[in-house]
Amino acid sequence: MEHVTFNNGVQMPVLGYGTFQTPPAITAENVTKAIDLGYRSIDTAQVYGTEPGVGTAIANSDLARDQFFVTTKTQTDGYAATAQGLDDSLRRFGGDYFDLVLIHWPTTHSLETYRALEDAYQAGKVRAIGLSNFNPDQIDELLANSHVKPVIDQVETHLFWQQAKLHPYLATHDIVHESWAPLGETFGREMMALPEVTALAAKHGVTPAQVLLRWLTQQGIVTIPKSTNADHIASNLASLDFSLTPDEITSLRQFDRHHSIKDWPQSMREDRY
Repeated sequence: MEHVTFNNGVQMPVLGYGTFQTPPAITAENVTKAIDLGYRSIDTAQVYGTEPGVGTAIANSDLARDQFFVTTKTQTDGYAATAQGLDDSLRRFGGDYFDLVLIHWPTTHSLETYRALEDAYQAGKVRAIGLSNFNPDQIDELLANSHVKPVIDQVETHLFWQQAKLHPYLATHDIVHESWAPLGETFGREMMALPEVTALAAKHGVTPAQVLLRWLTQQGIVTIPKSTNADHIASNLASLDFSLTPDEITSLRQFDRHHSIKDWPQSMREDRY
């Protein structure tokens, strides 16, 4: 496994297992599959309803808690709701800390929400705190009004929306770039069918999906592909077993369409900042 290092020194696997849209009733089963295949980073969120299943799978594994990196995300706005929500998440998860907690998306009182995460960080309830779906203007405001620097920004990122404007901003501010929807969701089949992608897959003896994932991770972009198919879960992890050349990485930049799958949140549009 390859890792990224946060601005507070904590390390995170560059590839993890996502649980978005995984039915809560089968979350533990699927996370167990991922753990057995070698995943150690698991992404969940309050809104997903998968925190209990993630906790069950980890508790039932043969590995110690400190062998895992678990991310969750808030579904709250403001200090009190966020502080209480995080305690509720820990109870659902069945543990006394998360490795990373993100504000899931900007809200009316994001600064107060983040202050609750800062206090949780200082109290040892979380090893690192960060953001999701925040644009540079929103991050600038948060940086000017907080004490603990966010370590990461999780945003929609894939071949058709490469975040060419946001990525250098995050690098300049020592904030890790993390991708959600790394395989483009509804755009996935189209991306995987591109002749340039299929040619690289054939050259390296891998699948088009593995090319798309490796294209991200080699740029230091954390990815959290989701699947309930055991073969796909294994294949996604195996994307780390080969490397694209710098020229091959550059060759795929031509496919950036600069817009979102879902156009959400609209504040992430590149003409909004």
